[in-house]
Amino acid sequence: MKTDYNSIIEKVLIDEESLKKRIKQLAAKINEHYENEDSILLVGILRGSIFFLTELAKQLKIDCKIDFMDVSSYGDETYSSGNVRILKDLDTDVSGVDVLIVEDIIDTGNTLEYLAETLKHRGARTIKIVTLLDKPERREKVIKADWYGFKIPDEYVIGFGMDYQQLYRNLPYIAVLKREVYSNE
Repeated sequence: MKTDYNSIIEKVLIDEESLKKRIKQLAAKINEHYENEDSILLVGILRGSIFFLTELAKQLKIDCKIDFMDVSSYGDETYSSGNVRILKDLDTDVSGVDVLIVEDIIDTGNTLEYLAETLKHRGARTIKIVTLLDKPERREKVIKADWYGFKIPDEYVIGFGMDYQQLYRNLPYIAVLKREVYSNE
């Protein structure tokens, strides 16, 4: 069944062209930062980061390895429980490696703080964070991305990898989900 997006989307927050333009700008900054390194490991946080990681990686000029973690503090809820669990771990040893965590959105910071500490304890040489979206109003932990695409208000967003109940990740833009869609939970 095809969704009537007008019935679930309040507004398009970031259009497809703006996403592409900003990702190219982020890649240029990352290329400059790592210009003297041989390679880096991109660690994509499943599932939301896939679209962002793919577009970002295509713009990077440095050799990259790519691996994924599935780390959750949400479960099927629309809010963070604060309890972080690793559902899928890396297949790559990070000891002595320059790691770039690629995240779709930072809100509470719980998951990202846990992940950065975990990779640090595993011996990563450096850990940097790039996120497409930053939602500072929701921050519970003091964590800051080294690079971010867009600061956004405290709204529930979908598209370009972000979901509501595992749906709508495939939208080519980022939209605000209507409150009545998720407020009955």
